[in-house]
This record gives sequence, C-alpha cells and structure tokens, in this order.
Amino acid sequence: QIPVMTTMEGKSSISERNHPLALGSGSGVMSDPVVHFMKKSDVVIALGTSLTKHPMVTTIPPGKIIIHNTNDPKDLYKSYDIDYPVLGDTKLVLEQLIESCRDYLSGKIIRNDVPEEIFEVRKQYLENWSKHLDSKDKPISPYRVISEFMKCIDPKDTIVTHDAGSPRYQIMPFYQSDTPRSYLGWGKSHQLGTGLGFAIGAKLASPDKFCVNFMGDAAFGMTGLDFETAVRTKLPITTIVLKNSTMAIETNHMKISHEKFKARDLDGDYADIARSLGGWSEVIDDPEDIASSLLRAKEKNQEGISVLLQFNTSKDQNFANMRPFG
Repeated sequence: QIPVMTTMEGKSSISERNHPLALGSGSGVMSDPVVHFMKKSDVVIALGTSLTKHPMVTTIPPGKIIIHNTNDPKDLYKSYDIDYPVLGDTKLVLEQLIESCRDYLSGKIIRNDVPEEIFEVRKQYLENWSKHLDSKDKPISPYRVISEFMKCIDPKDTIVTHDAGSPRYQIMPFYQSDTPRSYLGWGKSHQLGTGLGFAIGAKLASPDKFCVNFMGDAAFGMTGLDFETAVRTKLPITTIVLKNSTMAIETNHMKISHEKFKARDLDGDYADIARSLGGWSEVIDDPEDIASSLLRAKEKNQEGISVLLQFNTSKDQNFANMRPFG
C-alpha cells in the first residue's frame, strides 16, 4: 500500500475525501500528511510529471530512491539524479508496474497500516488548524470560508479553481477534491486573475457543474471585468473574492514601495461592480453567514445567474508547510 500525493496540476486525480491512501496535494505549500510521508519514504515514484524544480512544486528531499515516469525524455535527469527512469505513457506504465508488483508479491500486502497512519496524521493536522478553519473572528478568516465551502457544497457536483497568491496557498492544502477534473490546479506562470477565465471555461465544458473560482483583490483588479463575459454568454459561475484590501502575499517583498507609496493597498466594492455588470452579489462580514451565502449562490447559478460573493477577510499570512524541503 503506497501513499499518494498529487502535484498542483494533478489535484483531483485521486479522491482526497474517500481514498484511504490519498495524502492531498503538494505545491509551494502542502498538508501535514504530504510532509510526513515525504520525509518517511525511502522510494518516490513520480508518475506523469516533469519533476522540474520550481517554487510551486514540492521538492523531493535528498536520499530518496526515485523512479521517474514521463513521456518526454527531456524531463529525465533535468532536476534530479534519477535511479530508475521509465519513459512512456503514464497509464500504460502504471498498468505494467501494477502487474509486475502483483506477480512479484503474489498478492501479499506487505503493510496494511498505511491508511490508519494517514488518517491519524490528517486528524492531528486538521485539529492543529481548527483555530483558523473554525474561526469566528471578524474580519473573516479565509480558512473559515474554505472550511464552510467544503461542509455545504458537494465536491462531486463542483469544479473549483484558485488564483495566484494567497488564495492558492490557502486552498491547496485544505480543499479536498473528490472526482477527476473537479479541481483545476495551476500557477507556475502566476498570472493574477486566470482563475476567472478557467471557471467560465469549466462551465462551458460542464454546464451541469457548480463552477467556482476563488480570487483576491489583486486578481480581481486584473480580470474582474471579465465577470461580464460570464453574464453575457449565459455561463453562470460563482466568483468568490477573499477581500482583505491588500496584496498580502507580497508583504515581505514590497516593504519599501509600500512604505513610500502604499503600493500593496487595494480597495473597492467588488460586489457593486458585479451587480453593475448584470450579476448577483453579496457582501459577507459575519462567518455565520458563509454557508447560507454559498447555498444561495449555487441556487442562483442553477437559475442561470452569475454570482459574486465578497467575503471581507483578514490579512492572514499563515500557510501550511511552505516549502519545507527547500
């Protein structure tokens, strides 16, 4: 039994809610189960990934035996010394690996305690973060928004995407996707606002799904007026703006410019803008109103109306396990 983590782009390829071997996703941030088993493992099997080192990719700790499958020979040995390169289509390679293991092991399960270990590590992880996920603070914790979303929205009927910056770091380690392609993970190129277009595209491809993009102030500033495209083309999506009135993720990178010019400050009533573009919107200040607003948004989408929910949130810069392996 082998624990499974996904890359950012691979999130939702395995159910994070129901599969007992799922650890969650790894990117620039990651869940405790990912960190735990990346440290503990002696072998890493990388399937269908380039393993290119990048701030948005989990670094493999030193000392691991690496089996690397890719369909592009340029990926091999690019970022790591690979012990066992396997060039080919991932589905075919995986089927062959499983067949080989079945023959080699003769049906024996060497370890059967892995699911329980994953469960216990995840349980402690969520308990440690409960002060954020269940926060009653005002302004609202962005983690409370994500937590309420998972409680009241069925992931099987939903396609979710994040945006660059804080929303990506806040959602990736905690949102538990369920079915394939129910989460659109992206971000190595960092264009703020991309998630809005992805949500519209997802609705075009899957009109029966509840298509939701999470974004921050800066992302809305880049592409927010494209909300009108969803209205005009009758592709009803829900845009969730985690409004903290700042580029919080750039706090340590823009100290001088912010001190001189307030370069990180952002403000505006995005809900008013959405209404003026023909959509339906709400402003939420109380964490107790999160769930009901999400359910109303889903109902409006089912009526063919695009929705923007503006959650007035804190400038929370607590992130789960940011680049623990460099």
